[in-house]
This record gives sequence, C-alpha cells and structure tokens, in this order.
Amino acid sequence: MQEQFYQDPYQTRLATRVVRHDDAGLVLEDTLCYPLGGGQPGDSATLTLADGGTLRIADTRRDRETRAILHQTEGDIRLAPGTEVTLDLDWDRRYRHMRIHTCMHLLGVVIKAGVTGGNMTAESGRLDFSLPEGMELDKEEIEAELNRLVAADLPVTVKMTSGEALQAQPELIRTMSVTPPLHLPEIRLIEIEGVDLQPCGGTHLARTGEVGRVRVKKIENKGARNKRVVLELVD
Repeated sequence: MQEQFYQDPYQTRLATRVVRHDDAGLVLEDTLCYPLGGGQPGDSATLTLADGGTLRIADTRRDRETRAILHQTEGDIRLAPGTEVTLDLDWDRRYRHMRIHTCMHLLGVVIKAGVTGGNMTAESGRLDFSLPEGMELDKEEIEAELNRLVAADLPVTVKMTSGEALQAQPELIRTMSVTPPLHLPEIRLIEIEGVDLQPCGGTHLARTGEVGRVRVKKIENKGARNKRVVLELVD
C-alpha cells in the first residue's frame, strides 16, 4: 500500500481500488487517510463509486499486527475486491490537525522540558510537561513566543534517519512516555528550520506561518511538577 499522506500531506483526492472490505474495515491499494497514531486522530473521508454512489469513512486505524490501514466505513455496505473508487479526504479536518500538530512541536520548542503525554483534536492540542525544579510557566509569555515562531514562517521538512542513528542522539526524543521504534531501519524526523528536529509520524504543514494565530487556552496542574498546556487555533 502506498501511504500518500506521507508522500504529499496536501493531496486531497485519489483514485484507487479495494483490496478487501470486511467487519474489520476497508483496505485500499493506496490511501490518503492518516491512521490514528502519535496523538493525531485518524482521518475521515468520502468514497465515490463508479455509479456515483458514496460511502463515508468515519475514522482510519492501523492494524497492530499486519500494519494494514483500516478505513472504518459507516453502514452495512461491503465493497468487493477490485472495486474502483475515488477517495476524497475531509480536508478541512485534516488541515486543522496539521496546524495543531505543527504548533504542538513549536510548543515543545518554547517549553524546554520533557513531554510526558499529549493529544489533539481539530480544535485544540495539549502537551504534558515534567518541569525541572524552579521552572514556572507563564501563559502570556508562552502564547507570545508561539505566535512569534508562527509569524517567522519557518520551513517544515521531513528527514529520515535510522533507529541506530537515533539511539546515538537521544536528545532528539522529547516524549518521555513513548519511545520511537528504534528497531526500524528508517525513522521519520520532522525539522522546523533552525528551531526543532524530532521523530514524528504525523502529518505537518510546509511552513509554520500556516498555523495561524494561536491561543494558550489554559495551563493545568497534573502533579507536583507536571503541567498540562492546552492550545487552540484562534480561527
């Protein structure tokens, strides 16, 4: 299967064929749909058949054993293998995921502390930080610095490394609760030019300027030194 969301996260339409469709989900030869993972929700989309009929994809997951991408369709219709379909991504939702996800990487730049967890929706994102002794968080200062990095319109690019090479650079692994698959020969890195480089399997913008203005919604206490920072898009 070609995972087109990695080749071009801005692609919104794809002609493809059904591999299989059962109660576990719909498997396609190629897909635009990002599967749930790394805190980023699975994509939604619409399938259009040759006769003009449509089928909605409500969610996308990855099979833990086979690694196949399973599109979760609504209703009882099951498509036969080989059926030609056109896949139209729910682009507005995906693009908001990309904006939030890229901004979460910027949040990790602004707050220089270990990340203990995170999650996101199309409306907001949050990261949990384990703060070193004596470090305090100021909501207004964080928000101002985030918007400065957004306004700088920095390029966001993908690089590849190996698990072995990443083990030699442990400082790139920011998330304390999840370790990248270091056994793999290739691991994907996201670089925000001049400010950040870290392993990540999600979809991202081409430049930070696309994030748009953001707001720090709240900072919550989640333990003696554990703080949760919640951000949201202004528009």
